[in-house]
Amino acid sequence: MAAQSSQSDQRFCLFYPAECDASGGAARGLVLYIHPFAEEMNKTRRMAALQARALAQAGYAVLQMDLLGCGDSSGDFGDASWQSWVSDVVQGCHWLRMQSNTPGADSHQLPLWLWGLRSGCLLAVEAATQLGAPCNFLFWQPPAAGKLLLQQFLRLKVAGDLLGGQAKGVMEGMRQQLAAGSPVEIAGYLLSPGLASGLEQASLVPPAGQGPTQRLEWFELSTREDAGLGPISAGTIVQWRQAGYKVGSHIVRGPAFWQTTEIEDAPALIAATTAALVGTPA
Repeated sequence: MAAQSSQSDQRFCLFYPAECDASGGAARGLVLYIHPFAEEMNKTRRMAALQARALAQAGYAVLQMDLLGCGDSSGDFGDASWQSWVSDVVQGCHWLRMQSNTPGADSHQLPLWLWGLRSGCLLAVEAATQLGAPCNFLFWQPPAAGKLLLQQFLRLKVAGDLLGGQAKGVMEGMRQQLAAGSPVEIAGYLLSPGLASGLEQASLVPPAGQGPTQRLEWFELSTREDAGLGPISAGTIVQWRQAGYKVGSHIVRGPAFWQTTEIEDAPALIAATTAALVGTPA
């Protein structure tokens, strides 16, 4: 467990050192986990921890980090802006590079993976443009754009007011309030204009300036045996391949654990993710 500081703020982190073999073999790489926001973060903590442990056992040094205003980190959710979260991700990458004691290898030479879940995928893409160094991407259930995620979050407020018979004009009222620079309260979370606008503008456009060997491993979950990628996901993957990334796409059987009522696991996703990264040349 580690605490990262950014100016006067504290970020709560969990660090999993790479468990290299008894002969002192080199670590395979570094992984930074970027969580989704609001209740999706709480629903996915267990799966993130299980995957982090599996990757550490497979030879990766993994850092889990609570972003500003989330979990056990400093601040309230209403303090967060999209850019503050991007900056947290960048600082987390620097910390991981400097602090990970990886036997047999210089951590600055190890491949870096940005592992995002839902909105974390969008943060990973934006942070990569500020890192100044190539990185790989691991996406769990990535959205094509942040606009849809924002719309889904705002609808939580609409649904609550619908039960009270006050839904008329709620969505437009919230957007006007955000546009005027005032936060809005949704399901117990205070959403700041800076977070809302950043999320709405975010998209999964492949970062420029990456090397010719960079990778993207794309995972989606479904309970159907015959499930395939939707047209938006397929089109986004084509865009990344055209940008020069080596892309692996995977549909795995399992529940939508980020939104289920009870905390659920997706063991097939953990196994498939570990296998994908271990099979990637370091």
